[in-house]
Amino acid sequence: MSANFLVELGTEELPPKALKTLMKAFVAGVADGLQSAKLAYTEIQGFASPRRLAVIVTDLAETQDDILIEKLGPLVSAAIDADGLPTKAAQGFARSCGLDDISSLEHVETDKGPKLCFRDTKAGAATTELLPEIINSALKALPVPKRMRWGARREEFVRPVHWLIMLFGEQVVPGKVLGLSAGNDSRGHRVHCDKTITINSPTTYVEQLRDAYVLADFDERREHIRQSVEALASEAHGVAVITDDLLDEVTALNEWPVPLLGHFEEVFLSVPQEALISSMQEHQKYFPVVDQAGTMLPLFITVANLASRAPEQVIAGNERVIRPRFADAKFFYETDLKTTLQAQRERLKTIVYQDQLGSLYDKTERVAKLAAYLAPLVGASSDLAQRAAELGKSDLVSEMVLEFSDLQGVMGRYYATHDGEAPEVADALFEHYLPRGAGDELPASPTGITLALADRLDTLSGIFGLGQSPSGSRDPFGLRRASLAVLRITIEKSINLDLTQALNVAIAGHQALPQTEGLAQQVREYIIARLRAMCDEQNIPAEVFLAVTAKNLSAPLDIYQRILAVNAFTSLPEAATLAAANKRVSNILQKQDAAVLAGAVNTQLFEDEKEKALWATLTELEEKTSPLIAQGNYTEALSTLAGLREPVDAFFDSVMVMADDDALRINRCRVLAKLRDVFLEVADVSLLASKAGSN
Repeated sequence: MSANFLVELGTEELPPKALKTLMKAFVAGVADGLQSAKLAYTEIQGFASPRRLAVIVTDLAETQDDILIEKLGPLVSAAIDADGLPTKAAQGFARSCGLDDISSLEHVETDKGPKLCFRDTKAGAATTELLPEIINSALKALPVPKRMRWGARREEFVRPVHWLIMLFGEQVVPGKVLGLSAGNDSRGHRVHCDKTITINSPTTYVEQLRDAYVLADFDERREHIRQSVEALASEAHGVAVITDDLLDEVTALNEWPVPLLGHFEEVFLSVPQEALISSMQEHQKYFPVVDQAGTMLPLFITVANLASRAPEQVIAGNERVIRPRFADAKFFYETDLKTTLQAQRERLKTIVYQDQLGSLYDKTERVAKLAAYLAPLVGASSDLAQRAAELGKSDLVSEMVLEFSDLQGVMGRYYATHDGEAPEVADALFEHYLPRGAGDELPASPTGITLALADRLDTLSGIFGLGQSPSGSRDPFGLRRASLAVLRITIEKSINLDLTQALNVAIAGHQALPQTEGLAQQVREYIIARLRAMCDEQNIPAEVFLAVTAKNLSAPLDIYQRILAVNAFTSLPEAATLAAANKRVSNILQKQDAAVLAGAVNTQLFEDEKEKALWATLTELEEKTSPLIAQGNYTEALSTLAGLREPVDAFFDSVMVMADDDALRINRCRVLAKLRDVFLEVADVSLLASKAGSN
C-alpha cells in the first residue's frame, strides 16, 4: 500500500538568491532520508515560494519492508563441547541475540567451517513514524551559512517558521519539526488571500494554493514570468534582457507574479547601457528592454507580487524609484569623462593590492612587463599590450565602477575610447577580465588575450610566492579561477605557451618574494592539476591524464592535445596489449643501469627472427611518427605505433630478454628502451595498462 506525502514549511520571507538552492537541497535531503529508511516511492518534487518550502512524494510506501536479521556466532566446534553441551561462547552469543538457549540457532556453512547463526525477521516500521525524523534531518542538512532564532524558541532556521504541514494521504502525520506540531493548514497570498487554507491532501496542494493566489511550483512560476515578460516587451516592440540569475531571483521574490511595463526619460540613454542594465538588474530587479539590434530602449519591466486594481500607480512608483538611480549614474559617468584613464592610474598608487605585493599601480607595472613578453607568443603588439596593461586597472577608481563594481573593464573600454586610445587597447581593458566564470566567453583580440594571461600569471606567481596557496575552500585571490582561465585561454585559443618560462618572467617581475625556489614548478603543477577537472567533465579517464602529465610537460595546449590523442588510442584494439607491454618493459628496465641502456643497439647481436622483426618495425615506425610528433599530430602518431602490437607480442613470446650472456641481455634491454622511448615521445602509456581497450 502507498499514499502521497506532503510536507510544507511556512516561513517568513526566505532569502531570494538562495531559495532555489534551498528547495533542491530539501528535496535531496528528503530523498536521502527515504532511501536510508528503505521507503519506496515513485516520484519526488520540490516547491518553493518566498514564504514556503515544500516537498511532495508520490506513491510513498506505508511501511518499510520487513528486515531480515542475520548474525553469525562462533564456530560450531567452539560452541558445543564434547558432551554436546553449549559452551560459554555459545551461551553468550545466544544472550546477545535475546535468546535463553541455543536451541533456535541455526548451523550455517562458512569458509572457516560451520558456525552458529541467528536469523529473525523484524517488521518494518510505519512510514508515519519515520517521517518527522527524516524531515528534521533534511532541514538540518540544508546549506544555510547562518541560522537564526526567533522569539523564545531554541530551534534555528534560515528564517522564522510559522506553520508546518505533514500529510500522508489525507491524514496528518503526528510529529514535530523545528518545534512546530504538524497540521494541514497553510496560508494564502499576503494581500489577495490573507487567511488560513486547509489542505485536503497532497494531490490538491498545488491547485488549492493557486486558488489562494500562490503559484507554489517554482519552475511553473519561473516560466510564467519569463513568458509574460517576453510578451510585454514584444508588445512594446522590444526584447526583454533576461538572465537566468535574475529570473531565478525574481521568481523567488513573488508568489503571484504580475509583470508591468515602465518608462524612463530618454536623456538617460546617453549613459552606457551596461550601467543602466546593471542598475536595473542588481538594484531594482527589473528586466531591461532593448531593440532588435540590442540597443537600450527607455523601457523596463518590473514584476509585482500582486494583481493591483491600479497598476498605473505601481508603475509610477517604480518609475520614481529608478529616476534618481539613473540620474546618479549619469552624473558619475559625466564626472569620469572629465579625466583620463592615465590620470586615474596615478590614484592606484594609494590602493593596496596586497601588503607584500604593493599597490594596484605596482601590479600594473608588473603586468605591463609580462604582457610585453607574452605578446609575440600570442601574436599581439608588445606596445599595445603594454599600454593596455598600464591602463588595465584605472577604471577601478572611477565613480561608475565604485558604484557599480560589476562594470570593471566595461567602463574601462568606454573611457579608453573617449581618451582616444587605440581600439585594441580599449577592447583589451574589457576582455582581460574574461572569462569571469565557468562557461563565460573568452577574450577575442590578441591584445585582450595577452593581458588576460599576464594579469592572471602575475597574480598566481605573487600569491604562491608569498606561500598563500589555496587551502580547502579558502581562495581569497581566486587562484583556482585564474588557473582555469589560463587553461581555457591557451587551449581554446590554440596558444602553445610554455608555463614555466612565462612564470619565470612573472616571478622576476616581483621585487622580493620570500619563496622563489621551485616556485615556477609549483605554480605550473597547480595550474595543470586543474586540467584534470576539465578532463573529468569530458569523461576522460584519470589514467589518460596521468599518462601524459607523467612527462612533466609545461604547455597546456600541448598537454591537452596529447590527452585527446591518448584517449583516442585507448579505444584501439591494440591499446591494451601495447599498454601492458610498456608496463612490462618499464618493470624490466627499472632494474637496469640507465647509462648502459643509453648505448646503441647492436643489430649484429640479434639471434631470433622475432628480435629482428621488432627492431625493423620499430625503426620504420619511428621514422613515420617523428615528423607527426614534431607537428603535434599525436593521434596519428599513436595510431601508427599501434602497428607494433604483433612484433611486440611475438618478441616477448620468443625472446628471453634476461639472457645469461651479458651482451645479449644488454642489447635486448636497449631494444626495449627504444620501444619505451618511442611511446614516451607522446605519453607514458604503461600507466594505461589497467584501462586501455575498455572504452
